[in-house]
Amino acid sequence: MPIERSPRVQRALRLASGTALCLGASYGLALPIPFLAPVLCALLLVSINRPLSLKAALALAVVAMLTTGIGLLLIPLLRYYAVSAVSLIALGLFGVFRFGLRGGNNLIVTFLIIGLTMISSAGVFEFDLGLMVIKALVAGLLLAVMIGVLSHGLFPEPTHAPTAPAPPSMAAQDVDRVALRATLIVMPAFLLALIDPASYLPIVLKAVNLGQQSSTTSARGAGRELLGSTLLGGLLAILFWCALSLFVHLWMYFLWMLLFGLVLARKLYALTPTRWSPGFWLNTLITLIILLGQSVQDSLAGKDVYTAFAVRMGLFLAVTLYACLMVHWLDQRQKTNLAV
Repeated sequence: MPIERSPRVQRALRLASGTALCLGASYGLALPIPFLAPVLCALLLVSINRPLSLKAALALAVVAMLTTGIGLLLIPLLRYYAVSAVSLIALGLFGVFRFGLRGGNNLIVTFLIIGLTMISSAGVFEFDLGLMVIKALVAGLLLAVMIGVLSHGLFPEPTHAPTAPAPPSMAAQDVDRVALRATLIVMPAFLLALIDPASYLPIVLKAVNLGQQSSTTSARGAGRELLGSTLLGGLLAILFWCALSLFVHLWMYFLWMLLFGLVLARKLYALTPTRWSPGFWLNTLITLIILLGQSVQDSLAGKDVYTAFAVRMGLFLAVTLYACLMVHWLDQRQKTNLAV
């Protein structure tokens, strides 16, 4: 008779195994931007506790096509009408974040933001680079969906598991302010990516993650959570790299990811007592995957991995500190307006 585990145990096992499997498959298949697939898989497994139906998978495919289409349409505007195009993208980001705060699907929000920022900035620099980002997004999404279905098969949701409660709705008067906060967090990273997409695309992905996390975090604890999760993700990436250096192999990459994923998943689903929110641990996991993925790519390209990691970690911290500043500034403005 199979052992009936609690829903949180199943979800933790599913998240860790699915992320590790997706990471191993992505690098094994040599997908472009290989760390994008495990990031999407982690977001998918955290967002949805049931395997995607065929209808939902097709809907996601349509969203991916629309996302890439939006990014491609913005390329001529950015080349010939840069100021107007950047303003339009900022307005689009504000609308997408508002949609997410009003109950929109987080995965759809992520795809739309990637289309507005990563694909458009890469395409302006070099059209082939934009096509590579599109290929990476579509391939990563397909792989994430397949691994997600497999993970649900390996660790299914218990039949008695209660339906996850809907997240508390945000007060209508706060939606615009928080959406503006998230937009201001993403825009500087997007502008950097317009200068050198090859170097700054991971920073854009990190900023997108920070923007979404700040949207679901109270202003009081946002600074500590944003900065703390980035620092912890960087520390875990260093430990992971040292462990992987003992025996460099794709299987070891998968096994170490499985171990680190299990530790973070236990924290995310409160199987181990913690005072941090699930968003903190998800951001830590995503930061870990991005930093590791870029370090692996640097190693394959023959770059100095440690110098590149130090520079990238510094940029991550700069983006995070800027996000904290935006959270604090807008919160102080709100308090001043209320006082008046």
